[in-house]
Amino acid sequence: MAIVLGHNRYGKAETRLVRVHRDGDTHGLVDLNVSIALAGDLTATHLTGDNSGVLPTDTMKNTVYAFAKQHGVGEPEAFALLLARHFVRTQGQVESARVSVESFAWDRLGPHSFRRRGDHTRTATVTVTRESTQVVSGITGLVLMNTTASEFHGFVRDRYTTLPETTDRILATAVDAKWRHLGDDADWDKSFHGAVDAMTGAFVNTYSLSLQQTLMSMGTMVLTSRPELAEIRLALPNKHHYLVDLSAFALENENEVFIAGDRPYGLIEGTVTRDDVPPATTEWYL
Repeated sequence: MAIVLGHNRYGKAETRLVRVHRDGDTHGLVDLNVSIALAGDLTATHLTGDNSGVLPTDTMKNTVYAFAKQHGVGEPEAFALLLARHFVRTQGQVESARVSVESFAWDRLGPHSFRRRGDHTRTATVTVTRESTQVVSGITGLVLMNTTASEFHGFVRDRYTTLPETTDRILATAVDAKWRHLGDDADWDKSFHGAVDAMTGAFVNTYSLSLQQTLMSMGTMVLTSRPELAEIRLALPNKHHYLVDLSAFALENENEVFIAGDRPYGLIEGTVTRDDVPPATTEWYL
């Protein structure tokens, strides 16, 4: 039996970058977490420790900071594309560069004053090879809630089922979503906010009989309204809210007082895609 090296990659993870763009007394602020992973002809370093084809991960970190100064930092997708293309172009041994970016939003309070926005994180992952480019945008931790217009009944029951059926429940989730672009030259800001608006609108306006139905509605709305997107993957934790029993206090609880559950929770995942688009070049949702 032979032992062989399988798929591998290496890089610099979570390089924290804060870039201040100074325009007179008015400053712009970009706050990113950048991770880089390179793959290619790296057999020698794994088998013999020969590092002649290894670009140090410290160099990757330095490249992030140098590019932030030289080129500025705009939309996360554009910055990730710049970095990924650089590594594939300049490193002959590199066949694929994957750059993932978390973008933390700040709200302006004044010309040079800001407040960190903590309700969600914007993401972008770019994969560049010598033959193709793939751009995936996304969002994590987008917390949404409907206090009614949600039911759950008619489900499978077995000897271990205790969950009661309901025709009126709170539906709450913290959306993690990634969507794959058809090209690599979109209006990234407009596309991102358009996708988020479509997801949010679908959540608000769907009378839900299951969180799966809501997921499909959200994905469908995104693809219907954003022609530049090929597919979207959503992960929706079901943030359970349990009705508090107030009978000990001679009080009725008419769907007004709840315990917000922490864990365990249901997790609904799914991909909504167009049936007429080219397949992804890499496992884009990982």
